[in-house]
Parts: sequence; structure tokens; C-alpha cells
Amino acid sequence: MQDHIILIGFMGSGKTTMGIRLSYKLRRTIIDTDKMIEKMEGKTISDIFAQNGEEYFRKKETETLRKLQSENVPRIISVGGGTPLREENRVLLKELGTVVYLKASPETIYQRLKGDTTRPLLQGDDPMGKITALMSEREELYLAAADEVICVDNKDAAEVVEEIWEVCK
Repeated sequence: MQDHIILIGFMGSGKTTMGIRLSYKLRRTIIDTDKMIEKMEGKTISDIFAQNGEEYFRKKETETLRKLQSENVPRIISVGGGTPLREENRVLLKELGTVVYLKASPETIYQRLKGDTTRPLLQGDDPMGKITALMSEREELYLAAADEVICVDNKDAAEVVEEIWEVCK
């Protein structure tokens, strides 16, 4: 197993923010798989969804995880909220290192994401209903992928980073 720390969780759970802070603490590079895909494709996630569809994007997530397997420098890896949906990806995540699920309540996610137009799966009416439904569908898969679970509700970034560090050292 490699020494990567992989952060998973629903959109808005703090994967990128915690990843950046953790990278400073551990002096490791952070890799955001969504940003990698955007760079490789030359377009935003929203545009990929609109032009190529969700299935195409999910395949790109798998390709990105495979690419990261070939790199042996320990890193912090923040993955998109839907990455653990594919069984193949859950296996790849476990092979990459310690998988930490940043768990948040639907209310926390809604407060963080309300008004954010860059999240293709939350566009349209009743974003709170969509958040609740998607989180319910994904919970079991997040738990299956995770080595550790950290609740982020009502915690500041420093507290969460410290908890991640404690379970991964």
C-alpha cells in the first residue's frame, strides 16, 4: 500500500480545503482529481457533464486514479464526491493509501453550497432535497471505501485537519 492520504466525501464536505491545510501541515503535495480532469480535458467539470455526460466523467475519474497509482511520492489526494460510486474506484482508492471519509450532514452541505452554480448535480429546484437524496444513496458506498470516518459538522478546519492527522499517522 502507498502512503497517500485520500479524502472522500460529498461535495462541500471540505475535501479540498482540508487537503490544502493538511498538505501544509505534512509538507506534501495535494492532488485534486477534479482539477486534474479539468486540466486534461481542457474544460470545467460542469462543461464535461453537459457535453459528455456523467458516465464519461466517471470513466475519467477511474483513469485519474490509475495514473496516480503509478506515482510513488506520498501525497494528499482529494477526490470528487462521486468517485467512490464505482466499485473499481473504491478498490483503487484503498490501494492508493488511507481513505478518510469527511462526513457532513445534509444541512451542513446545504449551508456551504447554497448559491454555488458550479455543482452540476445540484442545479434546479429543491437543492436540499437533492442533497439529502444523493447523500442517502452514497452513504453506504462512502463507508465501504473509507478506512476512517471523520464528522466535520460544527468543527473548524484546524480541528478536522488534526483529526485526519491523528488517524493517518
